[in-house]
Amino acid sequence: MITATQMRSARVLVGMDQSQLARAAGLSLPTIQRMEASNGLVRGHVDSLVKVVQALERAGIELIAEGSASAAGGRGVRLKASPEPAGADVR
Repeated sequence: MITATQMRSARVLVGMDQSQLARAAGLSLPTIQRMEASNGLVRGHVDSLVKVVQALERAGIELIAEGSASAAGGRGVRLKASPEPAGADVR
């Protein structure tokens, strides 16, 4: 559904801290902290995940699944499937 990296990145992109996201999603701060500390996909109750996604969407975030195109357009951030090593020659 959403990875911890997506969640952290989306939150930062719209200028929210963890407590602001918790309030916007109607969840506790420790719940947001646990979600963001997950490895890979965010672990948690489905209803909590839905609340986070909805709060991020209300804040202007469009979550893009791996291999999917963005239907809404606009600016965004996406991780490459295979990141280049640090210091790689970029042309």
